[in-house]
Amino acid sequence: MVDPVSERVREFAQSLLPTLGLELYDVHFRREGHGWVLRLIIDKIDGVSLDDCSRVSRETSDFLDVEDFIEQPYHLEVSSPGVERELRSAGECTRFVNEKIRIKLHHERGGQKVFVGELTEIDGERVTIVTEENEQYTFSWEEINKARLTL
Repeated sequence: MVDPVSERVREFAQSLLPTLGLELYDVHFRREGHGWVLRLIIDKIDGVSLDDCSRVSRETSDFLDVEDFIEQPYHLEVSSPGVERELRSAGECTRFVNEKIRIKLHHERGGQKVFVGELTEIDGERVTIVTEENEQYTFSWEEINKARLTL
């Protein structure tokens, strides 16, 4: 089910962020412990600054004040995906070659479901890592349940 608030904010953000040198990672509008939260997660190749978050927050607040389409009280949060961000596609992985990642597979391979290592290559939908033990593994994106950067 598509959330109309998230979709409308997504459309706005996708038009705004490129003009600021940023890209949209995700939008969530959901009820949490302290009430409704509208969360914009933004990204930039060289990292998101506090100034980036503040500017996007101001621009988004202005848009939301003018459009006034959210009926319930909410909190607006603007953040980056963080240092241990989830990688959602092989294509997204390309900018993180030579970074350390953690991959969890749908099914075990050699009695193991979780692999941690340096991302060394992306070839189409195939991801290759080298572990600290210098073992090389290549996975198709379909095999991967979850991939994320790790420290």
